[in-house]
Order: sequence, then structure tokens, then C-alpha cells
Amino acid sequence: MPFVTAKDGTEIYYKDWGAGQPVVFSHGWPLTADSWDPQLKLMAENGFRAIAHDRRGGGRSGQPWDGNNLDTYADDLAAVIEGLDLQNVILVGHSTGGGEVTRYVGRHGTGRVAKVVLLGAIPPLMLKTEANPEGLPVDVFDEIRAGVATDRSQFYKDLSAPFYGANRDDSTVTQGTRDAFWLWSMTVGIKGAYDCVKAFSESDTTEDLKKIDVPTLIVHGDDDQIVPIVASGEKSSKIVKDAVYKVYEGAPHGLAMVPKYAERFNADLLDFARG
Repeated sequence: MPFVTAKDGTEIYYKDWGAGQPVVFSHGWPLTADSWDPQLKLMAENGFRAIAHDRRGGGRSGQPWDGNNLDTYADDLAAVIEGLDLQNVILVGHSTGGGEVTRYVGRHGTGRVAKVVLLGAIPPLMLKTEANPEGLPVDVFDEIRAGVATDRSQFYKDLSAPFYGANRDDSTVTQGTRDAFWLWSMTVGIKGAYDCVKAFSESDTTEDLKKIDVPTLIVHGDDDQIVPIVASGEKSSKIVKDAVYKVYEGAPHGLAMVPKYAERFNADLLDFARG
């Protein structure tokens, strides 16, 4: 399998489909690159080179004890981009992956980057603080940590419902979609999954957002039960200069895997990449 080696020696797995301008996808917690397969296929079939990696700690990548933080995630993304010598890259990040992409720009700049897409992304800050009253209280994240630490299998099965909006009366989410979420999540080691909660909840990427100086598309569902839009998409759209901000009415956090919303997102992604 294809790997690049991170600075600390951790092997980062990636899939690389198609040819053309590279589009690099960063996935959400607690998933893997496979969650992007429909979009990878879409972009590869339309003249792009589609690449996605498993974040350290899960999937086919290494599971080190250390390094499960946003800075290292961003450096691992840089290892993929530099290891494949990618230029003119379109970066696409969902949820924690959106924080990874944003921190990558903050740490490594946009010299290799052409465009950025943030989907249901965690920036600028998920945690509720005096300066960020729209965020979620730390108790929410403590409950997530407890779920991962005690019975993560059942926790992931339960989490799949709000993740995809399957707990809404008008939901069309299939059991297969929820099963896939559980399957991918269970490939993530408990240490990486546990540590990543702090990474996605407490990392302030405000200054990183300010450094994004390329065309940016921000997409967020207004029924996102995982990353509330008021603390994320709304704020990021005001920080990133000239960002295109699209709110999907009724859409959940994992909208790219729900056919009802994925069709619209795929069209927006392809249009933005071509534009």
C-alpha cells in the first residue's frame, strides 16, 4: 500500500486516483479516507487527481502514542503533499479535516495551494469560552471522551444518528450508511480517537483562517448537530477574505454521505474546482 513517512517516522497511508490538478481530501473524526470515496471517484472521473489519507491513529496509517494534535495532523498533511510533490492543490477538509487543512495553511502557507474547501469544519473554535460563547461546553467533549474510553463500539453506533441526521423525522439515512460509520470508526485506535477530541474541540484556528489567501468555499448544514454552524461556518465565513459561503438548509454534519444533500455538494465541489 502507498505510504509517506511523517517527521516522527509514522507511516501515513494515502489513496491516489486519477490524473490532473490534485484535490487532497482530509476526513472527519473518527473516520478514514474511505469516507471520501464518492467524492474521490467524482473528481477522478472529471479530470482531477484525487488523493485522501488516513489520519494518524486510524485506518491503515500508523498508530503512534504521541502526535494526535492539530499541529501534527497539519504536518502529516504536508508530508503527503510534499512527498507526492503536489502543486496547485485544492484542499478539501470535513470537520476535523477542515481544522487540519486550516492549520496546514497556518503552518505551511499557500505556496502549493490553489483553493480551499471547508465542509462542516471545526474552525475557528468549537469549545465555549468567554470569547467564544457560541461554542459547546467542555462537558459535551468530556462525554465524548467517556464514550470512547468505555464502550466506543456502542458509542459510535449511537453517534452515527446525529452525525447523519438519522434522528430526524424526515431522515432518509440508511442503516448501511450508519454501519459504514461504525466500521471506519472502529479502525481508529482508542488513543488516537481519545486524544483527537481535545484536538478538534480546543484548537483555535482563528489566526490560521486569516492566512488563507486563496479562493475558499465554506459549506455547512444548518442542522449540523456535531459542529454547530453558529460557532463554525458562520464565523469562518467572516474571517476568510472573500470566502464563498453556502448554507445547506436542513443538512446534517455528514451531508456528503447523505444522497439528499450529497448531490448538491458534489455539484458545488466540482463547479468550485473547475472555476
